[in-house]
Amino acid sequence: MSRQATQRLMFAVITVAAITTVTPIILVVGYIFWQGAPAVSIDFLSTGPREGMRAGGIFPAIVGTLLLTLGTGVIAVPLGIAAAIYLSEYAGDNRATRLIRLAIINLAGIPSVVYGLFGLGLFVLFLRFGTSILAGSLTLAIMTLPVIISTAEEAIRAVPQSFRVVSVSLGGTKWQTIRRVVLPQALPGILTGVILGLERAAGETAPILFTVAAFFLPRLPHSVFDQTMALPYHLFVISTQVPGMPIHIQYGTALVLLTFVLSMNVIATFVRSYYRRRRQW
Repeated sequence: MSRQATQRLMFAVITVAAITTVTPIILVVGYIFWQGAPAVSIDFLSTGPREGMRAGGIFPAIVGTLLLTLGTGVIAVPLGIAAAIYLSEYAGDNRATRLIRLAIINLAGIPSVVYGLFGLGLFVLFLRFGTSILAGSLTLAIMTLPVIISTAEEAIRAVPQSFRVVSVSLGGTKWQTIRRVVLPQALPGILTGVILGLERAAGETAPILFTVAAFFLPRLPHSVFDQTMALPYHLFVISTQVPGMPIHIQYGTALVLLTFVLSMNVIATFVRSYYRRRRQW
């Protein structure tokens, strides 16, 4: 087979693989939009559930999801980036650091229900935070830390070593080099890890099931020690626990959750593109 024929064959195989991968995703998103769009309205987005959640809206669940995502970010992002900086810039290449990296990779693959049980035992029962936004945010933060640490470390390591050498040769300290040279250049990759971690936190059900989520709570939380509704758990409840639930409310809730996650992706893409254009390599 000639080189041109091989190239055309491989191009066709890759094209078919791409179409096979993308088509189901488009069909799923399109079906959710088609089924859920009629339910989405101002009333649906701005009011609480009524009549045993068979009517009304999902506003408390939206607010609860936003609070949990924000709480997760406040806890996990600084810790994750700090750990990535230490592992990539300060820690030596020895057995201890290799074991730490291996542990981080393994933690990223642990099922979310295990994190939920851990959060229940540590934060809800042992530390006596109760089923609260604080306990749920801490549990979700622990779950997202491995993703943030791994991607941030890879992004920092990808910055050329020459940048560090030039900065130090001009009189910059190691921390000044990291803060003013390395981190700005690694920011697109760091943002990718942060958004991936927060997206996972926003869409998880098992961890919040044990630590924070309420079955039916039409009022908004007043402090970090209150329970709250959340979109993933609310979707699970109305799909499995409420008989006679109108199907358009289920798909409307799924559409709002999907839009929330996709919006984070879109924002991350624009921010990442902006900083990549400013990158100097």
